[in-house]
Amino acid sequence: MEMTWRWYGENNDSITLDHIRQIPGVTGIVWSLHDKAAGDIWEMDRIQQVTDLIRSKGFTPDVVESVNVHDDIKLGLPTRDGYIDTYIDTIEKLSKVGVKVICYNFMPIFDWTRTDLYKEHPDGSNALFYEKNAIDLDPKVMAKKIIDGAGDFSMPGWEPERMAKLDELFKAYEGVTEDILFENLKYFLEKIIPVCERCGVKMAIHPDDPPWPIFGLPRIIRSRDHIARFLKLVDSPYNGLTLCTGSLGPNLSNDIPAIVREFQNKIAFAHIRNVKVFDNGDFIEASHRGKDGNVDVYEVLKAYHDNNFTGYIRPDHGRHLWGEEKNCRPGYGLYDRALGVMYMLGIWDSLDKLKEGK
Repeated sequence: MEMTWRWYGENNDSITLDHIRQIPGVTGIVWSLHDKAAGDIWEMDRIQQVTDLIRSKGFTPDVVESVNVHDDIKLGLPTRDGYIDTYIDTIEKLSKVGVKVICYNFMPIFDWTRTDLYKEHPDGSNALFYEKNAIDLDPKVMAKKIIDGAGDFSMPGWEPERMAKLDELFKAYEGVTEDILFENLKYFLEKIIPVCERCGVKMAIHPDDPPWPIFGLPRIIRSRDHIARFLKLVDSPYNGLTLCTGSLGPNLSNDIPAIVREFQNKIAFAHIRNVKVFDNGDFIEASHRGKDGNVDVYEVLKAYHDNNFTGYIRPDHGRHLWGEEKNCRPGYGLYDRALGVMYMLGIWDSLDKLKEGK
């Protein structure tokens, strides 16, 4: 297992690579070119510049999160082949600098969805929050709230340029069902996976967040059965998963340790996040400590450990602590994620000792 950290890049993240170097056990940086919109060309010199910087600080740049998929591909429009060619070009370029895994998603219009970026916990910290009833509101109202709440920070999946076209996007997705979305995903994978096999780059799809349809839009990576269906679309070791506990966790019927055990040989990248789910279906992101939420982080990590997981793992969203929300990207502060790293490594080290019989 390689512990990694998501970093948004120089001059785009309040946390520096020098900060991250001081977190014990973190050896890899999860990165991207965050100014690139879906469908944009990634220039080789930009890719080289970022990976050289990451390596200069002693980290590996093996995982990219994300290379976003253009809506024309998700919609199956005639223009999709051009965007797929651009995607293939990016895969080939990333392989040349040693990238091993690309995390992506296939969620229509919205990426992750929350209704409050700074909901207060009883202890005074605050975190991303989802209020189920608020999703019935105008999606443009919710988009504005998220963009405004992010301040000067860019929010992947909530780019103002895309959100300004919500009416057009919703119209384009009218009539798109789960089956249609699966078919369009299959077409995409059939084009890119042979390239991935040649280049040695694994595609790792991220589950839908939250794991149910919103605003009438289908969500197709949200349960054990949906994952099984996805993996059958193209049977290849290079067609795999980013298994995110925080995305699957709000649906309490998702047995995440069992999902890890069943699909462990298809998981290239693991996100560990905890969520506290309330009786009415609302949920808030909690500390990584298992007892603080509904995700049994110990059992999840034990499932990985029992199967000798050698992929990449990172702490996902954390709470905002000690007032850091004034200076950090929502969900991506320093302190709670660093605590999460140490909690996870403490569990992993204990499991190592148990396995050694000490």
